[in-house]
Amino acid sequence: MTVDHHRAPVLEALEDYHREGRIGFTPPGHKQARGADPAVREVLGDAVFLGDVLATGGLDDRLTRGRVLQEAQELMADAVHADHTFFSTCGSSLSVKAAMLSVAGPHEKLLIGRDAHKSVVAGLILSGIEPVWVEPRWDAGRKIAHPPSAVDFDRAFEAHPDARGALVTSPTPYGAAAPLRAIAEVCHRRARPLIVDEAWGAHLPFHPDLPSWAMDAGADICVTSIHKMGSGLEQGSVFHLKGDLVPPALLGMRADLLGTTSPSALVFAGLDGWRRQMALGGKELMGAALELAGEVRAAIGRIDGMHVDDRDDFCGPELADDFDPLPCVIDLDGLGITGYEAADWLREHRGIDAHLADHRRIGAQITHGDDRETTGELLSALRDLSRAAGSLPKAPRVDVPEPGELRMEQAMLPRDAFFGPAEEVPLSRAAGRISAEMITPYPPGIPAVLPGERLTAPVLRYLRTGLEAGMYLPDPSDPGLETVRVVDERAG
Repeated sequence: MTVDHHRAPVLEALEDYHREGRIGFTPPGHKQARGADPAVREVLGDAVFLGDVLATGGLDDRLTRGRVLQEAQELMADAVHADHTFFSTCGSSLSVKAAMLSVAGPHEKLLIGRDAHKSVVAGLILSGIEPVWVEPRWDAGRKIAHPPSAVDFDRAFEAHPDARGALVTSPTPYGAAAPLRAIAEVCHRRARPLIVDEAWGAHLPFHPDLPSWAMDAGADICVTSIHKMGSGLEQGSVFHLKGDLVPPALLGMRADLLGTTSPSALVFAGLDGWRRQMALGGKELMGAALELAGEVRAAIGRIDGMHVDDRDDFCGPELADDFDPLPCVIDLDGLGITGYEAADWLREHRGIDAHLADHRRIGAQITHGDDRETTGELLSALRDLSRAAGSLPKAPRVDVPEPGELRMEQAMLPRDAFFGPAEEVPLSRAAGRISAEMITPYPPGIPAVLPGERLTAPVLRYLRTGLEAGMYLPDPSDPGLETVRVVDERAG
């Protein structure tokens, strides 16, 4: 089969739709911008509405005989060395759930790195899958988690030989990468599939100096957010499949169960166009981004009080196995301020939006969309922050637990705890109780508390002090964390 990466089937179909002057008596109701509020059109521009057509009965005919989406997915699979690719317009939050449901079912076990995103936990709640948590490798000095090792997964399989497969997050939002090839070998010795949540790794296939990506490392299913490090629109995600441990029809069926019946052609077009961009010029684009990131990282390292975490900081025995420099994680411990303070100051005073922020770091993500103008503004703002740090009000201290204190007992299945009888109790009386909710510092969105975990005082103290210091917690039932939702054990 000849593959032509100059093509972009979704974009071509949109072009045909407009050239042929089609008139739709179908959704969307704005009818190619004609019915949209003029004030909305002024802000968004008509191009948004002109690209917003039905995928079936608009972009393609009612029986999808043009194979528009199928061809776009086949081209994407070829670009990243997968056997099959599925597009999602609901983000990797949907994609990872579809992947999990294709490997395990209710009350079946799945090995999962405990540094998983909250969307994985949502998948556990919806499915009733029993998680077997595999501990991350903790850097106690920097107070940061890196992905589990292959040995960790091997031991977990030894203890739980009935586990249906494994899920690992790589790279992390901080840029730390797991030993994917070794973990895949651990799984495949047992004929079990490996799912890789590679939401932060859309760019990895396109330059040899970046960490290996899942499909080349032997993973069975890989979930990737194109909107994070790629050029896709928000919510644009793909999941890839390779090998014969998971039937493609089964994965497609699970995705159909969760996905919208009204997918956005705009998001599809973003996915399709990004694949063409990367397939034709990805190595050059990523090479330029890496070169720029190297310059930016070196310049930040010369700013008083700032340290850019590098390979030597993240990689080594009991740490990460590889490293992506593009997230550009800046440690502010030398300035004596939190990442929350820094992110707020940069936005308010310099119009700079940082990515992740935690008790001592911010992330300044560099992509192929940056240039010396944008990074020059970043560096100027960071120098100003360094000078202003001493005059900032002293932020409350975040009481980050030691690694051994972060782990809590999974006393119930996440689904049973989430949907079962529950009550609200004061935070001061929550230790020892079983959580009935997720509590997640965001970003990066890795839950500190899961439904079914028995709460401990160190973790509750971490969340309370984090909230007081500026941590964002989007999901607890009480955003102020005066109370916590816990399992009502009196109800049986």
